[in-house]
Amino acid sequence: MAFWKPGTEKPSFVEDEEGGIVLMSNNLSSSSSSSYGYANIEKQRQRLPVYKYMTEILYLVENHATTIIVGETGSGKTTQIPQFLKEAGWAEGGRVIACTQPRRLAVQSVSARVAEEMGVKLGDEVGYTIRFEDHTTSGVTSVKFLTDGVLIREMMEDPLLTKYSVIMVDEAHERSISTDILLGLLKKIQRRRPELRLIISSATIEAKAMFNFFNTSKKRQAPEGSTQGPKLEPAILSVEGRGFSVKIHYVEEPVSDYIRSVVSTILLINEREPPGDVLVFLTGQDDIETAIKLLAEEAHSNQKNSSGLLPLPLYSGLSRAEQELIFTPTPRGKRKVILSTNIAETSLTLEGVVYVIDSGFSKQKFYNPISDIESLVVAPISKASARQRSGRAGRVRPGKCYRLYTEDYFLKQMPGEGIPEMQRSNLVSTVIQLKALGIDNILGFDWPSPPSPQAMIRALEVLYSLQILDDDAKLTSPTGFQVAELPLDPMISKMILASNELGCSDEIITIAAVLSIQSVWVIARGVQKEQDEAKLRFAAAEGDHITFLNVYKGFLESKKSSQWCYKNFLNYQSMKKVVEIRDQLKRIARRLGITLKSCEGDIDAVRKAVTAGFFANACRLEPHSNGVFKTIRGSEEVYIHPSSVLFRVNPKWVVYQSIVSTERQYMRNVVTINPSWLTEAAPHFYQNRQNNMSL
Repeated sequence: MAFWKPGTEKPSFVEDEEGGIVLMSNNLSSSSSSSYGYANIEKQRQRLPVYKYMTEILYLVENHATTIIVGETGSGKTTQIPQFLKEAGWAEGGRVIACTQPRRLAVQSVSARVAEEMGVKLGDEVGYTIRFEDHTTSGVTSVKFLTDGVLIREMMEDPLLTKYSVIMVDEAHERSISTDILLGLLKKIQRRRPELRLIISSATIEAKAMFNFFNTSKKRQAPEGSTQGPKLEPAILSVEGRGFSVKIHYVEEPVSDYIRSVVSTILLINEREPPGDVLVFLTGQDDIETAIKLLAEEAHSNQKNSSGLLPLPLYSGLSRAEQELIFTPTPRGKRKVILSTNIAETSLTLEGVVYVIDSGFSKQKFYNPISDIESLVVAPISKASARQRSGRAGRVRPGKCYRLYTEDYFLKQMPGEGIPEMQRSNLVSTVIQLKALGIDNILGFDWPSPPSPQAMIRALEVLYSLQILDDDAKLTSPTGFQVAELPLDPMISKMILASNELGCSDEIITIAAVLSIQSVWVIARGVQKEQDEAKLRFAAAEGDHITFLNVYKGFLESKKSSQWCYKNFLNYQSMKKVVEIRDQLKRIARRLGITLKSCEGDIDAVRKAVTAGFFANACRLEPHSNGVFKTIRGSEEVYIHPSSVLFRVNPKWVVYQSIVSTERQYMRNVVTINPSWLTEAAPHFYQNRQNNMSL
């Protein structure tokens, strides 16, 4: 097979010299990758829409510093473009091709697929890196998949990312914080490394906006008579991904309960429509569990309507084994019903899906810098997301999308694009990342979408209070640089540093590992009493952090038994992950000069260390109230989350890790404290006035 190699004569196709934009359309019908049957992998690759543009893509990458590829999900861009680049010589001489994804699950599944297509073992030529997990081999891996955040952290050791020849930023339209930071940093790197090629790939990206962001041709002119180096003007290539039509169905009247409407729509499809899997978009794990429970009840009472249904959840907290069930072929006579968060909008290609049910909602983070509370809110999706969702139905054959909102709402009220995460998030971790990379003028940084000044000022305040930044807003030494080294939330990092002085680093690193994952507990349906009893076996009167120590100790004493986890409603995969993360944190701690030492049961030392990291999250119980706490900073009314071991206990003083805002503002991961510890940990932040704490 002949490929156009960099540096050789260009292929014969027309490039529009005006604006460097090449618009291609694919009029050929796209085949379904699930209908390949037993065809070999090479034939499967050739049937993907992006394969027809291999020569054009390689030409543009050779001749332009930045190439923007617009292609719908399913076009094959994520799996094929890195292979095109490898086959064309971009990984020769020890160079590496990087492909970033906003989500960990996508990194794992895509890298496994590419390794399979290339016929290599995952971790050798093709590898992946996510936080706390590195499946690459130095000097061997030439195609590397990684999250945006991991690539940003790599810049701390190699600011110009010198080992990479091409970096492909995939799913850029998701506009996560890490994606936006990465795009701004890559634009800076290109000024110093003109030979670095960028590919910005997305399904619904605003191509013109991204073109304008990366178009530096007017600002940086090449020297006269110079023919070296790629064009600074980006190129745009459009690739169609879906060859089958999708019929859209809307509800006639707005629905009052979208979860029940989802269940009734699933049953309707099962009763009336031909075979084909169903993909349902819900907001989160709770919604998914509720819908699965309702389907189970329906199966019990009405077997005719629900016969053959295989409900499968899909969200980021699932174990690897549970995730893999999603990708297995549907058994004959069955119909998979995949109930997913917006994780399935992009990145993941789910074969066999013919029907999509779109609830019209997703969970989104919204940060209020005034109250300093980040809420996870169920919010309406944008038109861009709605189109992404409906597009999942047209992969195998003509599909159908059932939107649980009216057509009038879609046309007249639904926003066109979502708000970038950068403009609705707490920016504490963002600021420290940029400071660690030597970018001191944060407000002057070149953002694709600039964050709000209020959120930026609040982040600077928090980092200053943690003594991570000095009076000149530069990283302090050694604290600031040590915190930047740890791949954790700065408050957790500060907690680890404090534990070194308090002699409880062994326990605090365990707590930090637990706080780094979603949850160690299994959420099971219909066994709430048994779950509560299991949690009580580990519960510590001092709070959740000490409870986590008891859980970890029990797991080690059971010799890391999966059966023990099952009996105690603990997630075995999560507990294994805690062990792995803890080992990595121990290695980083040693490198930072932290002595690993146990407090030998001195729980006050552990609680003091937690306070040293989270003193800004202190709360006091309101007198004569029914469990109402007030935050010291901001006087916000908050409550202890029902999942906490301190729920209903109501201690007088606590600090929390985070707040979840639903019908109330709930504190998660709560520990009891002595108020005097606040002034000990942060005298610059608190004053003690007649035993009343104030800022």
